[in-house]
Amino acid sequence: MITLKALVRSYIEEVWTRGNLDAVDTYFGQNYRRHLSPTLEPLSLEGQKQRLAGFHAAFPDVRIIVEDVFSEDKYVIFRSTMQGTHRGVFQGIEPTGKTITVTLIDILRVENGKFVEHWGGPDLYDLLKQLGVVFSIRE
Repeated sequence: MITLKALVRSYIEEVWTRGNLDAVDTYFGQNYRRHLSPTLEPLSLEGQKQRLAGFHAAFPDVRIIVEDVFSEDKYVIFRSTMQGTHRGVFQGIEPTGKTITVTLIDILRVENGKFVEHWGGPDLYDLLKQLGVVFSIRE
């Protein structure tokens, strides 16, 4: 049986590095939920597939380097670094051609060898800052 750490590394290699989005069903359970915010409904499996496709379209050379992986019972946590070049529209931002390097921290719950819940992700503030997005806070 594959370990949770090996499962995460395989997922990163196949889906992110190779860009094989057809392999998502190999790693995600049918009841998969992707938690992006405590104030939003989690994404379904289909919603996460669309999110992944959008990320690959915006950063076609994206790669993730896994720095650390920890697992305990049915959970696996990993810290990684994402790099890529902004070549497509991302979150409504037209391509800038800029290269980004951001940290990710992800927590996955695994059942029967498949990811069923997912929290965390990239440091979006840092990513947007690297793309040149200007933030303004008004009271």
